[in-house]
Amino acid sequence: MKKFTISKANRNLIGTIHLPSSKSISNRLLIIKSLAVGGFEIDNMGDADDTLLLQKLLNKIREFQGRSSMTELDTENAGTVMRFLTAYLSMVPGKWILSGTERMRQRPIGILVDGLKSMGAQIDYLAKLGYPPVMIQGTSLKGREIIVDPGISSQFISALILIGPKIPGGLTLHLSGSAVSFPYVKMTIGLLKYFGIHIVQERSRIVIPEGDYIPRNFFVESDWSAAAFWYEAAALADFVDLELIGLSQDSLQGDSIISSIFQNFNVRTEFTETGVRLIKVPQSLKENQFKFDFSDHPDIAPSVITTCTMLGLHGFFTGLKSLQIKESDRLMALKNEYAKLGITSETYSAGNMIPALEIMANQIDFPHDLQINTYNDHRMAMAFAPVAILNDISIENPDVVTKSYPGFWDDLKSLGYEINE
Repeated sequence: MKKFTISKANRNLIGTIHLPSSKSISNRLLIIKSLAVGGFEIDNMGDADDTLLLQKLLNKIREFQGRSSMTELDTENAGTVMRFLTAYLSMVPGKWILSGTERMRQRPIGILVDGLKSMGAQIDYLAKLGYPPVMIQGTSLKGREIIVDPGISSQFISALILIGPKIPGGLTLHLSGSAVSFPYVKMTIGLLKYFGIHIVQERSRIVIPEGDYIPRNFFVESDWSAAAFWYEAAALADFVDLELIGLSQDSLQGDSIISSIFQNFNVRTEFTETGVRLIKVPQSLKENQFKFDFSDHPDIAPSVITTCTMLGLHGFFTGLKSLQIKESDRLMALKNEYAKLGITSETYSAGNMIPALEIMANQIDFPHDLQINTYNDHRMAMAFAPVAILNDISIENPDVVTKSYPGFWDDLKSLGYEINE
């Protein structure tokens, strides 16, 4: 297995990082462009594996739509691609099979399928009920009001919103409980408004009228979720003067909240004309503990929790149930890797999910030849890589970062980290 050994000669973080474009925005734009009447330009579109995969599959769909024979589309382990295409293909003429990796077969899709079938979609499960792979026969959907549980994945809601304008009569969603990752739903709503759809959100009710997407060119901002790993590196460093290019203060991305979160770890954010500048405030931390609810921001949980752990803080974190159905079971993965450092952690169960994690304030015991398992999860690799500023570490299967941040290792080296394969 490929492995990177990472070290750093000092604890200074000085340089400039050109962040990747937002994967979440890029993927939504690709679906909108496929549904729009007339084309438009997507400037600065992301080059993450998930975005390139979605683009490739949409091209294949255009080539094979309307055929009577079955066409199989492999979504690999890209949850957004699986969920967005399930909704999209339900109204594209043709016969389709959406498959994926073994991990994808463990990631639920039943809530989305139920909502689509209530509008007339023809979707069948090919293995376990409620999970991929699925077989879809594209048909004309009927607009109506449907109730959707938003507590598993916001991608179900976004997938329905994206196709809503193309459903005769439009679509009204009633969200039946507490939502996870709701800022991603707000992102989708914001994009629909940009492209001329008069969507209305009133508390737990979202009304998507029938209409055409109006073609308008769009420039994709940099990815705040990717920036979280550089904020983590800054929190662990002694001296910081780091520019992150392309971030916007007035952002569609909910994960822009990291600029305020990391104030707790003495990382100050200064917004500039080109992005942000990070500076480390030379003072002791005001608190020896940190609590946070990640319900709206699960993608930054690995970086924030690892930061707290490496700073020796007592942490209590809630809103983590969606972490179990990501590219890996991230709760289990984090606990396993922290245990290698002598760190005690406890999870608290509620039903079949684990919504809370407590990290005990421990002195970290770095073992000789510390090896981090990535669990084939890009965010696990990137959450632990900055730790090399404290102690040499090895990262197994480092190429997983290409799922969202292909240039991550080059950027890490540009800041003085040494990487040996």
